[in-house]
Amino acid sequence: MKVTSSEIVISAVKPDQYPDSELPEFALAGRSNVGKSSFINKMLNRRGLARISSKPGKTQTLNFYIINEILHFVDVPGYGYAKVSKKEREAWGKMIETYLTTREQLKAVVLIVDLRHPPTSDDVMMYDFLKHYEIPCVVIATKADKIPKSKWQKHLKITKETLDIDPNDQIIMFSSETGYGKDKAWSALQSFM
Repeated sequence: MKVTSSEIVISAVKPDQYPDSELPEFALAGRSNVGKSSFINKMLNRRGLARISSKPGKTQTLNFYIINEILHFVDVPGYGYAKVSKKEREAWGKMIETYLTTREQLKAVVLIVDLRHPPTSDDVMMYDFLKHYEIPCVVIATKADKIPKSKWQKHLKITKETLDIDPNDQIIMFSSETGYGKDKAWSALQSFM
């Protein structure tokens, strides 16, 4: 997909703040600092639209981005970040769960994992949550550029086995640096529209 326009629409914390729109939505989930903002910026050909921070836990709201006036990306707070209070983590969890399980416009979740490392227990929990609620999922294994190509298949196999990937779900290797996997990611998302 050729992106000609993209902008942030709203940052929401509860359903009455979500955009009043019938456009398809794709939620972007992943642990803190996995590269969600870099993924968004690369997919949208926009530097700095999604703020990148070296500090985990920066995204604390559901950030809705409108793309080409035809769909929304929804950046959700990263999970697995220990430096916020338990109460705050629970509030984020409730906010994310409410969105993922009640939003009719949600077409699929893009689960972003780091290809360099086996998925964390939080990644597994999120994937299992999506399977439990029968929410379609595309797994993006990012930071592929940080691994020699000769080791890609080995790392991919570990990711698939750790998450126990459903044969119906796609897993796509991706690099926010080089753009590797971008076209595949767009065609995976478009298949849900």
